[in-house]
Amino acid sequence: MRILVTGVAGFIGSNTATLLVARGDSVVGVDNLSSGLASNVPAGVEFVEGDIADYELIRSLGIFDACIHFAGFIASGESMEIPEVYFANNVAATLEMLRALVDGGTGKVVFSSSAGVYGDVATLPIEEDAPTTPTSPYGESKLMIEQALRWFAQQGRLRAAALRYFNAAGGTSAHPEHHSQETHLIPLALAYANGDRDAFVLFGDDYPTSDGTCIRDYVHVLDLARAHILAIDALDNHNYLVCNLGTGRGFSNREVLDAVARVTGLTRQVATADRRPGDPAVLVASTARAERVLGWTAQHTQLDGIVADAWTAYQALAK
Repeated sequence: MRILVTGVAGFIGSNTATLLVARGDSVVGVDNLSSGLASNVPAGVEFVEGDIADYELIRSLGIFDACIHFAGFIASGESMEIPEVYFANNVAATLEMLRALVDGGTGKVVFSSSAGVYGDVATLPIEEDAPTTPTSPYGESKLMIEQALRWFAQQGRLRAAALRYFNAAGGTSAHPEHHSQETHLIPLALAYANGDRDAFVLFGDDYPTSDGTCIRDYVHVLDLARAHILAIDALDNHNYLVCNLGTGRGFSNREVLDAVARVTGLTRQVATADRRPGDPAVLVASTARAERVLGWTAQHTQLDGIVADAWTAYQALAK
């Protein structure tokens, strides 16, 4: 198949493109390198530096069997400060890209959505039919594109899958987690433990959880990559899909810090601060639908193993 991967120079996009190339697909990758690294683009990918909002650029790339859409800003805290940037990049740019893809005859889109569409949910683990009440512009921007894709699908203009994944983690030596402005807990904790950051702040220790810190479901990037590829095939039998991607188990921020200490053998004192606006207390996935519809289950479920892979990837990045 000929597949377009947007955000191909990013963490999940690069790992997904690697698997696509390995299975023999023809992969075109688009990235404006605003946060991704050109060096992160896998060998075998036809790379185009450009913006997904450029209608003529996307049309010039030709017809694709499918597009896997990763390009977007991802920091919920930052989105509370500059919501207009998130709506411009995650919503307006994506809609322009979708217009170009539909006009060009691309039939399938797999969308990198987020558990951020749920907000604070009373019933755990979270199922796909839970209320969607985002607590940040980031989550709202993801939900808006899900709604647009649903309308495209209802009108018969394309088939679409929205994959709501929880906290992407882990990594590979070839494609480690790296963001120009890092906000994710595990890479921040690894950098601090290794002495590459002067400070580490734990935001919120008064949540209604066992130790007062947020609880999240950490899913390995290679499991995420597999799911996006399976979703392409699943769209042969579905016009529109929404699936959670997670492990079904949550770990608190303090449990993650303990795992970092075990894996690295390095321990440093952390500071605490007030909660960040937009951070729900607990996000843990129900994975039953992904198992049933995609034939997907997470293969990496042990926190220490996920952190160990992230640590190996971090060390490779530092060389």
